[in-house]
Amino acid sequence: MAYSIGEVSKKTGLTVPTLRYYDKEGLIPNVNRNENGLRDFSDTDLGTIHIVTCIKGAGASLKEIKQ
Repeated sequence: MAYSIGEVSKKTGLTVPTLRYYDKEGLIPNVNRNENGLRDFSDTDLGTIHIVTCIKGAGASLKEIKQ
């Protein structure tokens, strides 16, 4: 299943700019793009986002999470 960035924002509570930033910084590896160049998030990507937000909530920096 593929989700738009807006759908992922609603599901995760993260803003669209935050999701774009996480993608740009490599925290969500290999996000697919559709034929129009828009991000198509998978269920695996949603799981990765959940892990990132949990670790961030525990106090880790994004730099630490990326490593």
